Amino acid sequence: MTVESTAARKPRRSAGTKSTAGKRTTGRKSPGTEPGLVQLLTPEGERVENAEYDQYVAGVTPEELRGLYRDMVLTRRFDAEATALQRQGELGLWASLLGQEAAQIGSGRALRDDDYVFPTYREHGVAWCRGVDPTNLLGMFRGVNNGGWDPNSNNFHLYTIVIGSQTLHATGYAMGVAKDGADSAVIAYFGDGASSQGDVAESFTFSAVYNAPVVFFCQNNQWAISEPTEKQTRVPLYQRAQGYGFPGVRVDGNDVLACLAVTRWALERARAGEGPTLVEAYTYRMGAHTTSDDPTRYRGDEERQSWEAKDPILRLRRYLEAANHADEGFFAELETESETLGRRVREAVRAMPDPDRFAIFENVYADGHALVDEERAQFAAYQASFADESESGFAAGEGV
Repeated sequence: MTVESTAARKPRRSAGTKSTAGKRTTGRKSPGTEPGLVQLLTPEGERVENAEYDQYVAGVTPEELRGLYRDMVLTRRFDAEATALQRQGELGLWASLLGQEAAQIGSGRALRDDDYVFPTYREHGVAWCRGVDPTNLLGMFRGVNNGGWDPNSNNFHLYTIVIGSQTLHATGYAMGVAKDGADSAVIAYFGDGASSQGDVAESFTFSAVYNAPVVFFCQNNQWAISEPTEKQTRVPLYQRAQGYGFPGVRVDGNDVLACLAVTRWALERARAGEGPTLVEAYTYRMGAHTTSDDPTRYRGDEERQSWEAKDPILRLRRYLEAANHADEGFFAELETESETLGRRVREAVRAMPDPDRFAIFENVYADGHALVDEERAQFAAYQASFADESESGFAAGEGV
């Protein structure tokens, strides 16, 4: 696999050129116009031949294609329910994956059971592929636990909030896997924003030098909160791998079949002792960065609409219908299953206990500390004051 050479530097803006700084970014290139993009399904659902990657999906059956479609539909339904729950005060925060289902399901289904995953906090689709109950993902966002699942049961690490740090964890784990002589691989997920973090650069250095069996899977969803990708790099992200001495490839992140093929190729390289690979899944974040974000403040409707036409779920449905791999009965049954999942998630969240307000004082010091004890007592008095005010209000006939 050859890596494209670094693109030539853009000429500086001349003094007479009008600056566009501060203007809302619109008209971003569509995946079909990006150079070096691996694509097996067009937005219209047409199969595209690729001499290099077709072999990695040659054995995919119609049943497996329907399975990929089901994965994406159910993942999106779960994500929508979680967003609604946060809006209704049941969760403190939620990071939506809307628009990134193909990148996550395609790469997630490429993994073997003995491979190990290091996610960020948005990999709900990968968690689904690893068998993590979706309701377990919500405990952390409700504040009742620190993750809710055993990482070693599914080879799926707990969500990582610190941007980019999981790539170091993945690299170290992969180095250990290599020393143990195992043929499994490690995959680390991160976004385009995290690609600017020093932890990611260090991970690239160590993984290359030690030939670690790790795949760096970057979901380039175009926006690091409000910062567009072009404000972070002058070349496509996948080309950064060249400077560290390992391959990089850009795949259409809205094409689940292409994501499956490219990730399988990268994982095979890792297992064969050929070292790390950087996969840049070129996709788009259809919703907000998190539910505390308002994307209308920094991007226009035209950009979103152009990407809606490349929806990953609609793309695969068009292919399934054109190839007669699925009928209306399949889609109707899946719709029923989707609604059932939504109800189950809602009921599970509402059955969760309220967060323990005093948990923040636990394990601050191994042997306890007088200052922490004092702060705990002050907080307890503060909490008790609300009950006192409620009782005094009733006594005065004012109600609550």
